Amino acid sequence: MEGKLIVSSSPHVRSNEDTSYIMKQVIIALLPATLAGLYFFRLSALNVMFFCILGSVGSEFLFQKIAKQESTINDFSAVVTGLLLAFNVPASLPWWMSLMGGAFAIIVVKMVFGGIGNNFLNPALGSRAFLLASFPVAMTTWTKTGVNWVSSGNLDALTTATPLSFLKSGSDGLTAISNSGITLTDMIIGNIGGCIGETSAILILLGGVYLMYKGIIKYTIPVFYIGTVFILTFILGGFNIDFAIYELFAGGLMLGAFFMLTDYTTSPMTNKGQIIYAVLAGVLTSVIRLYGGYPEGVSYSILLVNVVTPLIDKYISNRVFGEVSK
Repeated sequence: MEGKLIVSSSPHVRSNEDTSYIMKQVIIALLPATLAGLYFFRLSALNVMFFCILGSVGSEFLFQKIAKQESTINDFSAVVTGLLLAFNVPASLPWWMSLMGGAFAIIVVKMVFGGIGNNFLNPALGSRAFLLASFPVAMTTWTKTGVNWVSSGNLDALTTATPLSFLKSGSDGLTAISNSGITLTDMIIGNIGGCIGETSAILILLGGVYLMYKGIIKYTIPVFYIGTVFILTFILGGFNIDFAIYELFAGGLMLGAFFMLTDYTTSPMTNKGQIIYAVLAGVLTSVIRLYGGYPEGVSYSILLVNVVTPLIDKYISNRVFGEVSK
């Protein structure tokens, strides 16, 4: 059983494969979007990815060394955390913020609570929230695609708006997007400003399909989450189908649906619980996007439903064999 996810009680284990195998499959699933991020944001993306992963892996190694715990860096979970964090930040983020973000994700969100299988929040998103609260300007400075290197000297000339910032104004945002020259095709393939891994929706979707094919994740959470966001943005957006479609491919919706919400540790155990969890996340995402002060609601909605996962598991659980009715 060495290498299995550490869990508190049954039936948490949802795969017979060990952690290392699962994490390797996730990395493979993220490879197309990783290559797209490197293509669109060039060396700046490579810089952020490197230091996010270094911060994650290095801090896990040092923490376990100091605590005299058995090292778990070979299970690749820290690599996945670092890569997902890099996907959730701008390509212009300074190296030291990337390094700090990786360390925060592992030490504060994961290791302090007992390591993999014991954290109650998604480490990458917990770190993203920390970085956004600590460095709001750096975390909301979006650069144009096709720029080889972004520095403080050329940052102002290379900044751009994201589709979500246009869509914030509701259906009128479609006109603003059209005037900016951004097309739906650009949003699908990733030729837009935004976080490194949030831009290429089609490649994130491809990675998600791969994970479902390999049996790493089920369709339940992504389908109900995406479906809820689509229905709500269609209704709240004035029954505008184009607006709802643009909302699906903007920001980190696909990334959150397939790679964040489906995290084994922070999502419910049962199918019914996962449906409630996904629908709730979809409602929160839509409300934050349309009525909140910040254009993107994916990360905060996922963190909020992570918190209520134990409550969902408590009241929506499989009947244990031999349990006496109360």
